[in-house]
Amino acid sequence: MRTVDFDYPLPPELIAQQPAAQRDLSRLLVLQRPKGHVTHRKFRDLVDYLRAGDVLVLNNSRVIPARLRALKAGSGGEVEVMLAEENSGNDWWAMLRPGKRVRAGTKLLLADRKGLPTEIDATVIEKNEEGHYRLQFSGTPNIVRVLDSIGETPLPPYISRPGPNLFTEDRDRYQTVYARGDGSVAAPTAGLHFTAPLLDEIRARGVEICFVTLHVGLGTFAPVKSETPDQHLMHAEQFHVGAATAQAVSNARQTGRRVIAVGTTTLRALETVAAENRGRLLESRGRTRIFIYPPRDFQIADALLTNFHLPQSTLLMLVSAFAVPGQTGGRQMILAAYAEAIRERYRFYSYGDAMLIL
Repeated sequence: MRTVDFDYPLPPELIAQQPAAQRDLSRLLVLQRPKGHVTHRKFRDLVDYLRAGDVLVLNNSRVIPARLRALKAGSGGEVEVMLAEENSGNDWWAMLRPGKRVRAGTKLLLADRKGLPTEIDATVIEKNEEGHYRLQFSGTPNIVRVLDSIGETPLPPYISRPGPNLFTEDRDRYQTVYARGDGSVAAPTAGLHFTAPLLDEIRARGVEICFVTLHVGLGTFAPVKSETPDQHLMHAEQFHVGAATAQAVSNARQTGRRVIAVGTTTLRALETVAAENRGRLLESRGRTRIFIYPPRDFQIADALLTNFHLPQSTLLMLVSAFAVPGQTGGRQMILAAYAEAIRERYRFYSYGDAMLIL
């Protein structure tokens, strides 16, 4: 199977530039396995597909304001800093744009969202093979604590905003209503559709809701550039599956109840732990590079709620594997569903509509 087999044409106007007027009023395409039957609903209709005893697992990672503005000390050249992953306090890997002429030892002077200078700076320590720069921040005890005052929402590159992005709506809507632990630089977008009242209604129907944490990295937007998926080096992301979630999911599986993963990040966390523990879900934390593509069997999730993903992306390959586990036919099923969504003018990607794979 080749990477180009996961390509599809998408009219640019279907790339959602704004969130839906209300989170749970986005659309929901329901894909029934194994025949590939498609039904068109509203997201709040998700409750019609849940039943008492189900366990709904969500990723509660919180998106940090990871986009920063800076000037090079000396030249005054403008540089955009996109935080990628924390090594330790004030020690981060980041992407720089433009970054070709930035070398080790370069000092970057940070500005706030209005372009005014701050007392914070960052020194470039090194550059890795992925093109990321290691930065050491100074002028603050911990850069994370000041991001809310100087950082911008790290929207993906296909969402257009004037720079700097001062839209307060993005700060609210590019975040799930249940986000808790800081760490993501991209949203776990399947969860963006939930509202607090909808979650309450789901619980009232006897569905157990629990959480994992997987801090989404910038690699989530990276296309697969290798000719075949098996040659692709997957990016690493930090995760934590707590004891309560591990117990709830294990109990559900032992008693024949469904486990529904909300988002590809949640599914990756669950499958990572299962793969490391011979199919069992235990409390676990660490870093995962799990890359799921067809053919692939799944050990934990019985259903998947997700958004519509970019062509030739690792996430499109994941949902293709989930559509027909253990075989390669899921690619055709997912691409057929995507073609239907395009005909029906669904909105795609982070701020777009959702798909439920049953």
